[in-house]
Amino acid sequence: MNTIRKAVFPVAGLGTRFLPATKAIPKEMLTIVDRPLIQYVVEEARAAGIEEFIFVTGRGKAAIEDHFDHAYELEKTLESRGKRLALEELQAWLPEAGSVMYTRQPEPLGLGHAVWCARHLVGSEPFAVLLPDELVLNDEPCLKQLVAIHSQTGGNVLGVFDVPRDQTNRYGILEVGADDGELVEVKGLVEKPDPDSAPSTLSITGRYILMPDIFDILSEQQKGAGGEIQLTDAMARMIGQGPFHGLRFKGERHDCGNVNGFLRANIAFGLARGDVAPALKDYLEGLNFEE
Repeated sequence: MNTIRKAVFPVAGLGTRFLPATKAIPKEMLTIVDRPLIQYVVEEARAAGIEEFIFVTGRGKAAIEDHFDHAYELEKTLESRGKRLALEELQAWLPEAGSVMYTRQPEPLGLGHAVWCARHLVGSEPFAVLLPDELVLNDEPCLKQLVAIHSQTGGNVLGVFDVPRDQTNRYGILEVGADDGELVEVKGLVEKPDPDSAPSTLSITGRYILMPDIFDILSEQQKGAGGEIQLTDAMARMIGQGPFHGLRFKGERHDCGNVNGFLRANIAFGLARGDVAPALKDYLEGLNFEE
């Protein structure tokens, strides 16, 4: 039996790095090849056995709600035109009725605050958190790998990856205990430490399995780096209260929260698609990069 049934998707951010594109549409609706970012992570969650999908939204995010609902006029048009395959593909990834929930983060007070806003919908069971800004390209979805580890270890499990030391001040960094090369014991967590004081170069990616105890800590509304309520700070206070591990997940991580990473992700996911890759390869091979 899958012990992780619920997933939280913090999607209240403004997406200022992608202005003017995000002036009128949520950044989570920006597309990688032909699917919006948010669809990738929802499909990843469902592949990991998630049954309930909790979106923490803000102003201007109605397009996300519409995307995970039936579009009756579009579906009727596709049906009348005999485009059965397109209709089936459109409906195939929609979550089951009653499995999608929305709550609002009224102010941009940080990732920890966004997760805390979902507390009543999560309840008292362990849950997953997925950040749509980060995608992992791999045959076995990243969250599914974390769920498998959680079934063995229990407690909190984070997806982790190595970063260059001079970039530790961009990430939440682990203090590492026992390490078998894949699974590491989390002995400490520091949000965006200076490179010269970082306890390691092992960083948290946007995939988490968390115990519900974290809501008690987040309820204190303590602010950290940037004056925000940091999820990393709350997780750090849970260390020692139960099992806490980081998993070096298999797959290629793409940071879609900036323009360069977003463009690279489009290329990587395009090359992984059999229907897109041939034309894309021909185009890339034909480019002349000489100045």
